[in-house]
Amino acid sequence: MSDIETKSNDPVYVTETLIAEDIDAYLEQHQHKTMLRFITCGSVDDGKSTLIGRLLYDSKMIFEDQLDALTADSKKVGTQGAEIDFALLVDGLAAEREQGITIDVAYRFFNTEKRKFIVADCPGHEQYTRNMVTGASTADLAVILIDARKGVLVQTRRHSYLCHLIGIKNLVLAVNKMDLVDYSQEVFDKIVADYAEFAKSIGIESFTAMPISGFKGDNITGPSDNTPWYKGPNLIEHLETVEVLSSVDVDKPFRLPVQWVNRPNLDFRGFSGLISTGSVKPGDAIRVLPSGKTSTVTRVVTLDGDLDEAVAGQSVTVCFADEIDCSRGDVIATADNPPEAADQFESTIVWLNDEPLHVGRAYWLKLGTQTVSVTVREPKYTVNVNTMEQMAAKTLELNAIGVAELSTDKPLVFEAYADNRTLGGFILIDKITNATVAAGMINFSLRRAQNVHWQAVDISRDAHAGLKNQKPAVLWFTGLSGSGKSTIANLVEKKLHRMNRHTFLLDGDNVRHGLNKDLGFTEADRIENIRRVGEVAKLMTDAGLIVITAFISPFKAEREMVRAMLPEGEFLEVFIDTPLSVAEERDVKGLYKKARAGDLKNFTGIDSPYEAPAKPEIRIDTTKVTPDEAANLIVDALLGDA
Repeated sequence: MSDIETKSNDPVYVTETLIAEDIDAYLEQHQHKTMLRFITCGSVDDGKSTLIGRLLYDSKMIFEDQLDALTADSKKVGTQGAEIDFALLVDGLAAEREQGITIDVAYRFFNTEKRKFIVADCPGHEQYTRNMVTGASTADLAVILIDARKGVLVQTRRHSYLCHLIGIKNLVLAVNKMDLVDYSQEVFDKIVADYAEFAKSIGIESFTAMPISGFKGDNITGPSDNTPWYKGPNLIEHLETVEVLSSVDVDKPFRLPVQWVNRPNLDFRGFSGLISTGSVKPGDAIRVLPSGKTSTVTRVVTLDGDLDEAVAGQSVTVCFADEIDCSRGDVIATADNPPEAADQFESTIVWLNDEPLHVGRAYWLKLGTQTVSVTVREPKYTVNVNTMEQMAAKTLELNAIGVAELSTDKPLVFEAYADNRTLGGFILIDKITNATVAAGMINFSLRRAQNVHWQAVDISRDAHAGLKNQKPAVLWFTGLSGSGKSTIANLVEKKLHRMNRHTFLLDGDNVRHGLNKDLGFTEADRIENIRRVGEVAKLMTDAGLIVITAFISPFKAEREMVRAMLPEGEFLEVFIDTPLSVAEERDVKGLYKKARAGDLKNFTGIDSPYEAPAKPEIRIDTTKVTPDEAANLIVDALLGDA
């Protein structure tokens, strides 16, 4: 008898083989399950965490030791008496358990036989709305919970509006705690009717309503005997069958934001990224934006080998037939249907930072793999989510939702957020603190952005500078009022003039008589004042001049904004370092006296801050050198660096 025949008759071998085949089949099935990302949201104490805990429990995603710990915690800090408090599975922060609320977004993973899930439990308090936006930004579906005893509340409206704004099409209205209203159909119907009226007013076209009890488990994983009048699906059944966003994205035009240029050796060059929409295969004609260069796809490469076709949601490396310029931040798209590129937009912004929006200040805008510098104009309006009223606003405060225009420093490849989340959704980042201050959605580009183009000129900035035999530069004097900026700047220009250098002095007071006479001294006006001066200084350096500016310019962000406008090495920050007590003692213009008396508001150093430079190119301590000596030091530093 052969070895094969012996093994085939061995019961242990047969059993092990069948088990191995079953495991392989299970793993294969599990690997190809679709993934649904969803959030739970609503007002405080509507039962969001309890519902997720129940889903984890009923889907058998809790290990025995976790269940033992949950049982023990329920007795110590639970809110359900002797019964299990499922919310404790999700509320992990000590402050959450102490207060019985959700503060941060908690992500949990579970799966059923049909689908895998990632659920985000979003906080209900208004002060944590920014956390809710974070959780909703990647969701395919939102479960909006309502306490059956309380009905539609302010946060119900707020979260519903945000879900609609962010583009979540699949909404489940889960009327929770039905056990506390005796499973009344009348209560359920009234809540659904109230919500339907509100939903229609903000443009929500459809939603699925269901009566549930997260605590008791009614209509969570199966039909409930307590609601015989409800004929719709239970929650798990609905979650398993609803269409996910990625399946819709496959039918859209091909878009791949480039994350990385893959060049492991001289014989391979590919462009890696996550396909946001559409599909791609070898032979497809593509266009790289914003350059507009075209080529043909030769290979679609993955770690597991080449693909005949890749679709939305897959991370791949694409190779081209031609050696065209393509780098991180570019977008590869189908050649005959590319996205737009523009530098001015209308957008909807959700402000996430405690410090309000500074109109005119430069922020980083990150959209997909693109990062550009952006300024935000004064909002057109903000939205009162309680009444849907559009209200006038000068800025955006924490949790405010407003519509404003943006201007970027270079073209941004984009699509409207309604068509493409990846190329339409962005975040704003503070350039100084690196904090994420806002999330936004591009509505459309402004027509003037498409009509305004750079005019090519034959005489370059290098030619202008060469004619003057000098290197262009901006000497940016900053310091408190009375520090001696204007005096020293004037001496510097006189010395450079005697050396046949071509200069121009922009003084803070003089500029406010003309170019900036419409601006006051609020923080927003100070920012716009510096932005305009920076643009003028840039134009003057294009003409080959050495520009000397004397402005308090109290904020680091605005000085860095001007620095970013100029080629590296052309911006020299000159910190006229004078203590406040010394500057106030001089008080040549009597401004400190007025500020101390309350007659002059927003005065730097008194009731408005001054952010001193951390690493200026030139620092002048006016308590140790005379103005003439200071001017000599600055001229030496400038020409030694030229």
